[in-house]
Amino acid sequence: MFGRIRAAWRAFWNSTTATQPQALTVIETAREMRVSQAALYEAERGNSPIFLPEMTFQRAAPMTGTLPEGMAMDAVPTTDALISYATNQGAHEGLGFLGYPYLAELSQRAEYRHVASIWAEHCTRKWIKVTGDKAKVDKIIAELDRLDVRHLVREAVEKECFFGRIHLFMDFGDFDKPQELPVPLVLDSKKIGPERPLQRLGVVEPMWCYPGAYSAQNPLAPDFYNPSTWYVSGNIVHASRLLTMVGRPMPNMLKPAYAFGGVALSQMIKPYVDNWLRTRQSVSDLIDAFSVMVLATDMEQILTGVAGAERQFFNRVDLFNKTRSNRGTFAIDKDTEEFSNVSAPIAGLDKLQSQAIEQIASVSGIPLVILLGVTPSGLNASSDGEIRAFYDKIAGYQEKIIGPGLKTLLEVVQLSLFGAIDDKIGFEFESLWEMSDADKAAIRKSDAEADSAYITAGIVSPEEARERLNDEEGGLYAGRLTGPAPEPEPLEVGEEDTLPLLGKE
Repeated sequence: MFGRIRAAWRAFWNSTTATQPQALTVIETAREMRVSQAALYEAERGNSPIFLPEMTFQRAAPMTGTLPEGMAMDAVPTTDALISYATNQGAHEGLGFLGYPYLAELSQRAEYRHVASIWAEHCTRKWIKVTGDKAKVDKIIAELDRLDVRHLVREAVEKECFFGRIHLFMDFGDFDKPQELPVPLVLDSKKIGPERPLQRLGVVEPMWCYPGAYSAQNPLAPDFYNPSTWYVSGNIVHASRLLTMVGRPMPNMLKPAYAFGGVALSQMIKPYVDNWLRTRQSVSDLIDAFSVMVLATDMEQILTGVAGAERQFFNRVDLFNKTRSNRGTFAIDKDTEEFSNVSAPIAGLDKLQSQAIEQIASVSGIPLVILLGVTPSGLNASSDGEIRAFYDKIAGYQEKIIGPGLKTLLEVVQLSLFGAIDDKIGFEFESLWEMSDADKAAIRKSDAEADSAYITAGIVSPEEARERLNDEEGGLYAGRLTGPAPEPEPLEVGEEDTLPLLGKE
């Protein structure tokens, strides 16, 4: 009995297998690919500088040490500014004040410096002509030469193109007197004279000069968005002591953002310079690698990681590249390999590169023949029209930007020399356009024919025509026809007069 029970128990356990633990199969879902809003923002702005909406009209920060001690210009980023960046509301065209440090960096590149240098050189190449009493004019010209006004104006124009604003400081020996600098400079003999003359002129870059008090309430006020004082290295300087030049002024809304300067010529041409640099580098890279050798071979051993296959393959390729020439030979397996050349077309790259740099000329207003030395092609092609248009633009810049400061400076020089201002003394900018010798000869011939016709008709006398030739500025006989006209030699009796009429053969 006991044996049967034990046998049945053993049979039960031998016929029953333990249940093995089953591994749970976890179905992993693929990660969701997400593109952040910040990534979209960076992609949309296309590498342009980040300008939040409020930054466009934000007042420019002064350089350290420009403002007097005790004046704080601190600012904490507002919550809406941070939210604006996070929600992609800060997308902008890239327009805004770039800052004087960055504009100073741009002046190191040849494209920006060349444009500014051309503009400055043409503004001062022919300079000015002082008119009035000759004795006073000679002294004024000598004083302008002593002050080196021409060179300083050229430097000022060049830096105005770099920064958008420049100042010329008139120093009467009080540059280090803080109590005198805030006082307005009155053009009067009691303030300026031979005993207190103008000693020198100095160029003050805008990064050292920050606007002071101005009116922002009444548009009818004379100082409405027009600073009456400037902060220069911690000193308050009255605006009348600074000859300020702003070539491309901004609207009133943007004047504080630009530190009451204008948009710099460098900033205006920057997008086109960037396009030119990118095109130039792209063309260079394409020419460097426009031809590629292709070897179609069995890559199975390399891809499967066979020992030594990768090294042997690259040794073979390196050997070909090092011996590649017209005398080089590349041996391949004719059954399993194929060798070919793939070349990118390079036709028309010169035109694309030329168009990229010509866009700089279109924005700067400088003709290609002056900016790049490129002469027009074709029969009877001439750049005279473009050059004359450029000279007219220079003349407008001289009258509008340089003229007011020179007028004030001329009055200050008169007070320094004579103690009074002569209203008959003035100045004018000399024209940059010069006629060729052939054009001058044609004009002289035309004038001679007109004089001959007028004398014959009895409209003018020979003496009057002679006086006109003597007074003609720049003429062949200017200042030489003094005294009576020479008498013609008498002709002998019976001799025919073979002298040709004036202007006729």
